Amino acid sequence: MKKVITLLLLCSAGFVNAQAFSGKGDVKGQIGFNAQNGGSGLFVSSDFGIGENMSIGLTANYLLSASKDALGELPSFGDRVDLKARFNANLGSVLQLDPKMDVYPGLDLGLKNFGAHLGFRYFFTDGFGVFGEAGVPLAKYDTDKVDFGYNLNNQFTVNIGASFNL
Repeated sequence: MKKVITLLLLCSAGFVNAQAFSGKGDVKGQIGFNAQNGGSGLFVSSDFGIGENMSIGLTANYLLSASKDALGELPSFGDRVDLKARFNANLGSVLQLDPKMDVYPGLDLGLKNFGAHLGFRYFFTDGFGVFGEAGVPLAKYDTDKVDFGYNLNNQFTVNIGASFNL
């Protein structure tokens, strides 16, 4: 019983120091699951704090499973992958949330569109947390395309997973 109580106390000490965004110089990494109409896959991102409430970052997304198009063909590699540069406004401290929480709306510039996202992070310990994020394209680069593969990674998406301090 003493060992269990000691373990719980040690783990709870990590909860006190957990911080979702600490400003300039903060580096976050995230890995998770991506879901969208017609496919699902992996999502990886990193964010680098450039100010008290601002960060820039990169994301990569690859659809492991995708639906077949009307002709019964699977989308190509180029339709399954997406890379984006992004800017976040980390508003946890502005909204006076618990330091373990962060809300981050932002803009992203990707291979297929210019878009926006809204995310939330919660850190359990100083190094580990969870995140949820939704993204939507604001301007698609080629509006004439109507093929199935073009819409992959070019529509409303949801990402959930683990977040880490790096």
